[in-house]
Amino acid sequence: MKVALTAAPWPLFNRPSIQVAALKAYIKTKLPEVEVRCFHPYLKCAQAIGFASYHAISQSSFASEAVGAALLFPEMFNNCEKIFTRNLAKRGTQKISFQATTKRLKETLLKFIKEVNWNDYQAVGFTVCLNQLTTSLWLAKEIKKINPACKVILGGSSCSGRLGRSLLDNFGFIDYAINGEGEKPLASLLTHLNGNTPKIGEKTGILTKGSNPAFDNVKNQIKDINSLPIPDFDDYFSELAGLDPQNRFFPELPIEFSRGCWWRRCTFCNLNLQWENYRQKTHKRMAQEIDHLAQRYGVLDFAFMDNALPKAKAPQLFKLLSKHERDYHFFAEIRAAHTRKEMAHMSRAGLKEVQVGIEALSTSLLKRLSKGTKAFDNIAAMRHALEAGISLQGNLILHFPGSTEEEVAETLANIEYVWPFQPLKTVSFWLGYGSPVQQDHKKFKISGIKPHHYFADLFPKGFSQNMVPMVLEYRGDKKRQQQLWKAVETKVHHWQREWEKLIKERPLLSYRDGGNFMIIRQVLPGGRTLYHRLTGASKALYLLAADACVFQDLEAAAPKFSPEQIRAFVHQMVEKKLMFCEGQRIISLAVKDHRNRNI
Repeated sequence: MKVALTAAPWPLFNRPSIQVAALKAYIKTKLPEVEVRCFHPYLKCAQAIGFASYHAISQSSFASEAVGAALLFPEMFNNCEKIFTRNLAKRGTQKISFQATTKRLKETLLKFIKEVNWNDYQAVGFTVCLNQLTTSLWLAKEIKKINPACKVILGGSSCSGRLGRSLLDNFGFIDYAINGEGEKPLASLLTHLNGNTPKIGEKTGILTKGSNPAFDNVKNQIKDINSLPIPDFDDYFSELAGLDPQNRFFPELPIEFSRGCWWRRCTFCNLNLQWENYRQKTHKRMAQEIDHLAQRYGVLDFAFMDNALPKAKAPQLFKLLSKHERDYHFFAEIRAAHTRKEMAHMSRAGLKEVQVGIEALSTSLLKRLSKGTKAFDNIAAMRHALEAGISLQGNLILHFPGSTEEEVAETLANIEYVWPFQPLKTVSFWLGYGSPVQQDHKKFKISGIKPHHYFADLFPKGFSQNMVPMVLEYRGDKKRQQQLWKAVETKVHHWQREWEKLIKERPLLSYRDGGNFMIIRQVLPGGRTLYHRLTGASKALYLLAADACVFQDLEAAAPKFSPEQIRAFVHQMVEKKLMFCEGQRIISLAVKDHRNRNI
């Protein structure tokens, strides 16, 4: 039996698909009689469109889906072009020709289809995750025309539960959809298709046109993900070698330490539709996997695909990785929960880029979002990342239903304190299918939920009315929210412009230790630079608070001073934006200047 696993555009071109790589490794282990080939046609598409243009398009879900929709439904071309242009313009992307993009995409994918003998394959699977729906559907349709007997299987986060059922109901060329992670369901399905089982069970996580919808949400998961084989990226590297010599590059390998989310309470999030619960690998197994991949493929750049790194095991993993004595470069998503020491240690072992689930700088709003953090935690994470030399990406969610004037005011005030750190990005709240907000929408005072209006422009009426989309629209206090958050949008844009203009080789708020004194360098908005010298107890207290502490810690460290004197010192530092205080918690904002330069 021969099976093709395909990752259609628009994933990041410099990463292989971990989904198809993991499935191939698992099938090779469990069903050695099945020949599996992985395809990454997005590589050749990126080369044809141009890597910069491809990357820009891949950053917008609706722009990406518009290109595939124009292929799938040519009659929707004009509508798709409008969506494409509008969404790229929102991101400030330079104009990219929609007509040229769709033409090159189609030419490249048709060439890919022609180069593969699809009559040799009994099944073709598509991983359908972010930005991959319409292009996957078009490819599946074209392959089905060539070999009607080839079974088309869709899986991935965009096929979970009702999403997968709606795809089966609307597109006749799809034979199966997999709900949840694919290893066990795909192995069961291939065993069945190979004639080794008479039928597909109802609780296998496999959806068919005739299966009982009552079982659509059943998931068939691996209990211990330590038992999974290491992903097989061989096919991606083979395709990479097939690019024009001037376009070849060293890729970043995706890896997974865990599946699911160990927090899983954020009200806005729908990223865990495909997972039943949270599972994680041991830090020893993860270190062994990274070591194997680095040696096999000769790469040093890795990206963790986890919703968030396991809080307790991540520092243990990086301790092991430091023993590899390699110049690793890791990207990971983390929660604002790691200490200054942990961040510094992980950075030394190779953690250089992080996406932190910040979402808000208002403690009240964070509670509304069910983040389990406070503004203090987010500010501490931003500070510690900068000091450790880690590039931090983070979002501020605007327009969340029910946000108050007080939360906006708190956000504006706290931006003053994070001004020296890497700026955050503003994102407007969107309603995701399956998120707690959608499931309990009355609690958030929203109603009239329906598919996002873009779906009516991407899909013909008969499809758009029947499909279950990932992005929804609603009625609520949207206009009020847009007015409330305008000041924050303006302030963040100013912060981004000023920071880019003023940041050079040194942090905008840093200190140098002089033994019995310290000097703090503070660059203010507009470029004015202030210097502060602290001596004696003031210096000791400031350095103590760099790790984040409470007033009792400062009082214990300086028993000669009264609590009132210590609070007065902290108040003075807070007024100067050199410290941040929330309740009893205090943190010094200046980071250690490791550059040892004259000031």
